[in-house]
Amino acid sequence: MSDHHIVARYDAELEALGRKISEMGGLAEQMLSDAMDSLVEFDTKLAQTTVDRDPRLDNLQREIEEEAILTIARRQPLAVDLREIIATIRISGDLERIGDLAKNIARRAIITHSELHIPRATIGLRSMHESAAILLKDVLDAYAQRDAERAKIVWTNDAELDLLHDSVFRDLLTFMMEDPRNISFCTHLLFVAKNIERIGDHATNIAETVIYLVTGEVLPIDRPKGHTDLTNAPTTAN
Repeated sequence: MSDHHIVARYDAELEALGRKISEMGGLAEQMLSDAMDSLVEFDTKLAQTTVDRDPRLDNLQREIEEEAILTIARRQPLAVDLREIIATIRISGDLERIGDLAKNIARRAIITHSELHIPRATIGLRSMHESAAILLKDVLDAYAQRDAERAKIVWTNDAELDLLHDSVFRDLLTFMMEDPRNISFCTHLLFVAKNIERIGDHATNIAETVIYLVTGEVLPIDRPKGHTDLTNAPTTAN
């Protein structure tokens, strides 16, 4: 086979990986949006649809890993091309985790359907969702455009989502102290808030990968943070 055909096939393999990342990104964005809508609108059907989408995201992530490994084995890429392949593996892992977190939110929507609802308790969560959705969209655009500067902005702006999380955390505790009947519903919302905050963390992980892909630069381990240490905040539930 000629060098031209080898290069053409290699380019096609990289393009295929990129298309699957794009599909994963679109699916993760949709799952996050639908999960929050289902929670705020108490729509269990939409919540279940969100949960049902997760296996597709999982399958795409596995396909990307397998194809990336095969491409490395066949082509033995160097430098920038190797970073390209490694980036797809890293990003697919973060997108798969974002899907898991969106699925967790949807499951909370199903669980809380029969709870005493406090619509005002979800206002802060909507703000958190908007912030996380923007981070996710921007970082996916940064990857598609190979824009390191835009990725760096996402990496920095995650601190704003941390601050929102702090505010929501305190608001929900206030609702719980005001009326014991609010405790169950607000406890679920505390987990939702943590899930959204973690989505922001995965968006910044993707931003770090984009910067590494484009520049070869590895960012500091300690990223900008906008929150205080809420040691009693709930951890993410699967």
